[in-house]
Amino acid sequence: MAQRILSISGLRGIVGDGLEPGYLVDFASALGTMFEGGTVVLSRDGRASGEMIRHAVLSGLLATGCRVIDLDIAATPTCGILVRQLNAAGGVQITASHNPIEWNGLKPFAPQGSVFDHALGSRLLTLLESRSFRFRDATRQGTHEVLPDPHAPHLARVLELVRPELIRGRRFKVVLDCTHGAGGLLGPRLLEALGCEVHLLGGTPDGHFEHTPEPIAQNLTQLCDEVRRVGADLGFAEDPDADRLAIVDEHGRYIGEELTLALCVDHLLKTRKGPVVVNGSTSRTTADLAARHGCTFARSHVGEANVVAKMQALGAAIGGEGNGGLIDPQIGWVRDSFASMAYVLNELATRRGPLSAWVAELPQYVIVKDKVTCDRALVDQACAALRQRFGDAEATAGDGLRLDWPDRWVQVRGSNTEPIVRVIAEAPEASAAHTLCREALDVVRGVSG
Repeated sequence: MAQRILSISGLRGIVGDGLEPGYLVDFASALGTMFEGGTVVLSRDGRASGEMIRHAVLSGLLATGCRVIDLDIAATPTCGILVRQLNAAGGVQITASHNPIEWNGLKPFAPQGSVFDHALGSRLLTLLESRSFRFRDATRQGTHEVLPDPHAPHLARVLELVRPELIRGRRFKVVLDCTHGAGGLLGPRLLEALGCEVHLLGGTPDGHFEHTPEPIAQNLTQLCDEVRRVGADLGFAEDPDADRLAIVDEHGRYIGEELTLALCVDHLLKTRKGPVVVNGSTSRTTADLAARHGCTFARSHVGEANVVAKMQALGAAIGGEGNGGLIDPQIGWVRDSFASMAYVLNELATRRGPLSAWVAELPQYVIVKDKVTCDRALVDQACAALRQRFGDAEATAGDGLRLDWPDRWVQVRGSNTEPIVRVIAEAPEASAAHTLCREALDVVRGVSG
């Protein structure tokens, strides 16, 4: 069976076993048909398979008459920002995010520079299934041009929203792990523009991952060691398409991707008041910080498009996801690791104290994340079993199932991008969080066999 995951969010699959040139051309032809031969921004995250996929995607877009502006290797947030800046009809990022090296995929962008919402995604899937592509004749084929410096607009916008001279005055020593992804191009450039001494890990964007690319604790031991070795002020870790960021403090301690958003919210709400929106899997730390700053707080369903939609509906000042994904509407409607780095450095420069001291001031919780292989068809059964097992909890359905108590919560939901069920639990103490996560996993395993 082909290893391919197709959803309203886009496409991921195993290269050569689900992601073959013919299918990729069809996917791009569906996008080109939707974009009505308009301008399309195209970029990729640096994986070795990206070049093959790029050519297949170009074929479909050109055949449907699109003007393709090619960024070559660039981060997902850079693609989204340029879609909006260039008034493009849409965009396509070639990436499988944190999936292993054998995977790749396509993430389409709407004209506003955000990932597809449910309506656009459903339309794309219908076109792809029907193969009702509008190919152009020989006189109306599309055009292709490579943008010489696609990173400059993104860099300029981030620098406008911080105080570069203040940050430069601190001369921060930073270790940046780009995991051989797209962040290796803009990441060092941004940090150097902010006067940092940069120690780079995985800086060549060739997709040859030296560790499992998801920026979680067990994958970042090299980063933690390097922070301690060079005496850095902090360490940053991006995922391959650089829309997520995890942070390590000056002691080489992984503080958790959940705190990336929390730190940015704490910094920004001091001067930018307004609603805060996160998804249902994000730590309560951010909710507590919104209350501390006198701002309203809301949760959306999991998924970047859902967060963006709720942010726009509420006129949110800031939002994002607890996987290290800040979404700042003043930059773009997409998760952005570069903005996160700049905001954290700006706050540290203002405080003139270490990162660990700032983290110690945040509301303290322990969040535990795990997953189990499970047929998506069994997710509803698992949720019903969880309701029965935890009858004393406040249950919120609609995005898997979230169960809340006064001092802890657990969420169970099927992944949109992998054949797994994710289980996330949070409590004030580690033992309580681990116990709750383990009990929920046992219920899911009991249903899935």
